[in-house]
Amino acid sequence: MKINYLFLFFLVFFNQAFSQSGIQFETSKNKVVIPFQLINNLIFTPIIINNVELNFLLDTGVDETILLSLEDKGSANFNTIEKIKLRGLGSQESIEGLRSKNNILTLKGLKDRNHKMFIVLDQSFNFSTHIGIPVNGIIGFPFFENNLVEINYERKKIIVFKETKRNRRKIEKKFTSIPISIENNKPYVESIITLENNLIQAKLLIDSGNSDAIWLFQYLDKNIKIPKINFEDFLGTGFSGDVMGRRSRIQKFKIGAFEFSNPIIAIPDSNSIKSVSMVKNRLGSVGGDVLKRFTVVFDYKNKQLFLKKNSFFTTPFLYNKSGIEIQNEGMQWVQETVRVQTILKDDPFNENKSSNDFKYKFSLKPIYAISNVRKNSPADNSGLKKGDIIKTINELDAYKYSLPKLIEILKSEDNKWIKLEIDRDGKVLNFKFQLENLL
Repeated sequence: MKINYLFLFFLVFFNQAFSQSGIQFETSKNKVVIPFQLINNLIFTPIIINNVELNFLLDTGVDETILLSLEDKGSANFNTIEKIKLRGLGSQESIEGLRSKNNILTLKGLKDRNHKMFIVLDQSFNFSTHIGIPVNGIIGFPFFENNLVEINYERKKIIVFKETKRNRRKIEKKFTSIPISIENNKPYVESIITLENNLIQAKLLIDSGNSDAIWLFQYLDKNIKIPKINFEDFLGTGFSGDVMGRRSRIQKFKIGAFEFSNPIIAIPDSNSIKSVSMVKNRLGSVGGDVLKRFTVVFDYKNKQLFLKKNSFFTTPFLYNKSGIEIQNEGMQWVQETVRVQTILKDDPFNENKSSNDFKYKFSLKPIYAISNVRKNSPADNSGLKKGDIIKTINELDAYKYSLPKLIEILKSEDNKWIKLEIDRDGKVLNFKFQLENLL
């Protein structure tokens, strides 16, 4: 499962790139360390907006800050509001939104006193259900424009460095530098793709908000052809609806001096990308499944990307082999039994304990549902349907898993048996299928 978002804003605003606006240091320290959660190759970190802590996806593929939901926060105040239209990936129409200026963003020793945000009004567009944690918004260019930003995928830490010669020398000594371009407030890199024995030089958006390895746009270059071995798949959800396309593998992918063999690519159909505004010569995106294999430093001011291999570098490129997408449908109260151990008063050394006592507690646990079924997939052939509620997986209660863990199970070894107990309209049904590797 993955979610990818590209945004096309129908509005005109002054480009303030690389000015002294935006996020600034308000501490004497030379760096700020920020922890993050890594879920399905995506980065989530808390940021305070107008004194309310919100959880944001860190996404180099967007040029602004977007607020999606306040479902777990109640309410927040936003300043200087006007209506706009938002449109992006997907085949449906644009949605209504708001533009808000003069907001205060704070993050440890960092602050932006005049932060601009775009607010999505359609609350049915719920990112959180696909991730398994509350996600209130997405932040892009404003996070990167003024400072050196390191993303350490191994340690799950973001390090924001002040732009100093000393900090720069340290990074240049440890990392490999690759030139990038910053266009429409987004970073692009030149890469080399080997597809069906043809070498293709491809300009790609560096998109940390895309959980896949590589996206290629077939309709932008005659040399991009869908490999013979491929399958149709659900690629994600955007503001303008579901994104469909095909998955396959390419022979090689090279970025700078680093090369990968047989990475998985996604090729969205032309209908899904019709509303996306492309910069000149762009052929696709490089996403989180490649970026996570490095410690990455973004230097927007000097148009450089710094890379250093990490322990994920040689891990295989995997995908969901089941054919089902799972999302969080809400929460449920679950009764659990807890063993109570009683220590006798006359037993100071705890040699005799009574373990025959139990008590019950109720806890809120997630409800998982099937949000999409790939046609002719193992799950589809077994009879599973969109909307089925998952009660157990491999004979263990589904609520005992996190959503990322469930996704991991569906990417596991070939031919693994998956057993699901399903609630379908109040009836309990059982299904069984094997994970099938089509690539």
